Amino acid sequence: MLDSCQNAQERWGGVHKLIDRWLEERQELAQALRGLRDVKLAFADKDTNGTFCGLLVDYVSTWHFEVCEQLIIEAKAFDDAKALQLAKTIYPRIDDITQIALAFNDHCDKGECKDTERFADKLAKLDALLHERFELEDCLIEVLHNAHKEEGTVEA
Repeated sequence: MLDSCQNAQERWGGVHKLIDRWLEERQELAQALRGLRDVKLAFADKDTNGTFCGLLVDYVSTWHFEVCEQLIIEAKAFDDAKALQLAKTIYPRIDDITQIALAFNDHCDKGECKDTERFADKLAKLDALLHERFELEDCLIEVLHNAHKEEGTVEA
């Protein structure tokens, strides 16, 4: 997953400062997730979980309230029906994954991460869903970037 984050940054770095910052957040999130998976008994470490959950909530919030909003504004500015249709198709799945991520955060906030088996299972599922989400986000950004790179972009 970390490799795909670096690859996305190489492809779209510089398109928008907003997207650049958000891709850096994605990389931090992926690193924190990998660290959480790799550390034995990480479920018991409230600081590690808190750091990861903070990054997770920031990441999904930035997508929803900043990045996606900006991409939709761009698509409308360029009258890009294809990108708007893609966003309409992809966004519900991204939103589903957002809800699962927020539920994971709530689960940890309530101190329910002490059950090692449940925590490991939830973390593995979240890992797979985040990977899917990253691919969906990349798809939407790629369509917008490829369609608008010659025409210029709306600055964030």
